[in-house]
Amino acid sequence: MENLLVADSVSKNYGKFRALNDVSIAVPKGSIFGLLGPNGAGKTTLIRIINQITMPDTGQVILDGEPLKPEHIQNIGYLPEERGLYKSMKVGEQALYLAQLKGLTKQDAKKRLKYWFEKLEIGDWWHKKIQELSKGQAQKIQFIVTVLHQPKLLIFDEPFSGFDPINANLIKDEILQLREEGATVIFSTHRMESVEELCDHIALIHKSNKVLDGKLTDIKRQYRTNTFEVGLQTDTIGADKITEAIRERFEVFPATFKNLNDDVKLNVKLNDNDSSNDLLSFLTSKALVHHFVEVIPSANDIFIQTVKNN
Repeated sequence: MENLLVADSVSKNYGKFRALNDVSIAVPKGSIFGLLGPNGAGKTTLIRIINQITMPDTGQVILDGEPLKPEHIQNIGYLPEERGLYKSMKVGEQALYLAQLKGLTKQDAKKRLKYWFEKLEIGDWWHKKIQELSKGQAQKIQFIVTVLHQPKLLIFDEPFSGFDPINANLIKDEILQLREEGATVIFSTHRMESVEELCDHIALIHKSNKVLDGKLTDIKRQYRTNTFEVGLQTDTIGADKITEAIRERFEVFPATFKNLNDDVKLNVKLNDNDSSNDLLSFLTSKALVHHFVEVIPSANDIFIQTVKNN
């Protein structure tokens, strides 16, 4: 798959502190790329380098096949975690100003703003000042001015901060739609459920180093443990006897998943020579199976495990 953005062996020092240590990532075109890591890991430094707010000490960034240049800023839309709207300025006036900074004519900017204001049902905000809006309302304006010039690369840093669940879902759908229309997205967040819903690829930075990188589905396969949630209903045989029978053949752990009508709830790990069909066949010979689901590692599980291991 062709990459839109490549960071090649990027390092950055602030005095004696090494913020990034030889970090490389490749962001495929038309993907949503999750840039993850604990606070202070180096994510924001890398984002600032991509936006040319600061420069790397070593390494380089390639955008669409070319070394990053000042004029490439027109091809990037950046929604920072720390918002930057002028509170005393009217919404429409500010949106027009920011759109023209990105190279749009006033006429094109008005046309596109009209489309987005109608789409997000905020047409009556045009003459309001930012300080009159809630945090979530101001966030909608920031989102619009980020995407308005239709850049090749969109960078969203904690884009759902300040949104209630309804509006967070609205913006999530808009991000997915932008991806469908050809945009490439770098998405930085601490909300792992958003990573699950949105990201195709991820990279995890910890203590200035990249410690994990790849397609999310491939990473999940690497972290799978061949463990299954099992819920059984026992009629004639007691729960203890069934549990003991399963334990004689498989490794068994306590389980806490929620399900109805289960007398026995277990996590059961496959042996090397057994398949999921073997386990299911064994279980159905012992009891009525109500629940049988593979335990797939979540992005949150992978995040925590990788950070702890490193």
